[in-house]
Parts: sequence; C-alpha cells; structure tokens
Amino acid sequence: MIQLTSITQHYGVRPILRNLNLQVAKGELLAVMGPNGTGKSTLLNVIAGVLSPQKGEVRINNLVRRSSVEAENSIRRMVAFLPDHPWLPMSRTGREYLLAVGSLYVEDKDRVIEHSERLLRLFNLSEQADSAITSYSNGQKKKVAVAGALMTDATVFIFDEPFTGGLDPAGVAVLKRLLKRLAEREDVTVVLATQISDIARALANRIALIKDGAVSLVDTPANIIARQQGAANLEDAVESYLNPEALAKLEDYLREEEQ
Repeated sequence: MIQLTSITQHYGVRPILRNLNLQVAKGELLAVMGPNGTGKSTLLNVIAGVLSPQKGEVRINNLVRRSSVEAENSIRRMVAFLPDHPWLPMSRTGREYLLAVGSLYVEDKDRVIEHSERLLRLFNLSEQADSAITSYSNGQKKKVAVAGALMTDATVFIFDEPFTGGLDPAGVAVLKRLLKRLAEREDVTVVLATQISDIARALANRIALIKDGAVSLVDTPANIIARQQGAANLEDAVESYLNPEALAKLEDYLREEEQ
C-alpha cells in the first residue's frame, strides 16, 4: 500500500504539490492524469523517493520514506521506478544493462539471465542486445528501459508516461498486456501517469485527477464518465472536469472558422 499524507513540494518559491493526500491499495493499478505542469511527474518522483517533500509523509507498505536508513533500503528493494526520461548507460549493451539491474534485485544469477533473455525476445531487442545502447533508436531505448523495470522483483511499480517516447504499436501492445497482468496480482501495486485516456480506462482500477497540485478526484473510470453528464468517453469526461474552459475555447474557435 502507498499512502501520501499532506505532501507539499516546492521548486524554489513555486509550489507544485499542495497538501496532497492519496492512498493506493495493494493490488491496485492507479492511473494519474491531469494537464501538463500540474505535478504528475513531481508526485511520482516523491513516491519513488527521488524527491523529498518539504512537508508530509510518504509511507509504502507501512514503512516511512527516509525515516531511517533501514526503512529506506527496505523500500528501495520493493520499488521499481521508470521516469518519463530514464537514464541509460549509453556505452553499455542492452543485455549488460538488464543483467546489471536484475542483479540488484535477484540473487539467483541463472534466473536473472533467463529473465533478461525472455524480455529481450518479448520486446524484439534480441538482435540489438549486444550493441551499445547509444546505437538504439528512441523506441528501442524506451523498450530496454521498460524491460529494466520489469527485471526487478519489485512489488511496487511506478511508471511515468511509459507509453510515450517512440514505442511502436507492438511495444505498446506488449506493455499494456504486461501492466494488466501486474495489475491482476494481489501483491503488486502500480502507479501509472498517462495522458492517454484509452490506456487509463483499459488498465486502471481507479484514476486520480490532479489539478493545481492536489488530488481533485479519485474514482473508477466508469464513475468519472458518469459524473460528467453528456461525456461520450473518458477523454471528454476528464477534460470537462479538469479544464472545462478548453472545451468552450474549442467551440469558439470552430465557430469562428465556419464564419
């Protein structure tokens, strides 16, 4: 379980997260959605421990982040984080990267090797596996970064916009099925930031809508659509809830174009 209590995060004097509270149950996949610049990536970085909030508490499986060296190390062993723009060792090969990540989480070397081979095949990276990552296309770099997160024995996965960055349709389809499989496990918790409403509706148990640095609404995809009368789909419902003036501006623009 993930529990955030009164999280406040500033960049300089500009507040990004404002007294934010959120709880994600074990076995749940929560999608985080909201306009650009509202704090989605900051929120995920706080959960992952990359950022330490100025105020508030992050608790993962009843352990408080940064409360002690022991607690933080225990949390890091159970959490895998894939940022929007992941760092990769460009001079190393994809195979070397996956083996290095796997060895941090899994003691059985044979299992690490076997799992890395399966992931390389799954993401169509076998031919590039022994080439330096710097030679990969953007989509291939994103695939190997995703595969690195999946190499872990984590029970908490945090993914920031995993479906962007040049993934081809095959890669998107594979990742969707893998995340759905993870979401079906009762011992795994997934927090996923995405702007793609179809992805959120297909995968998420609940969606957290972020507005002005706080959680504005947390509910199931079906209930979010039902709340917005006249919404044809989740995309329309989210837009009308978070940014109703944008729809009015669009109608004005289209009306002016027709004149």
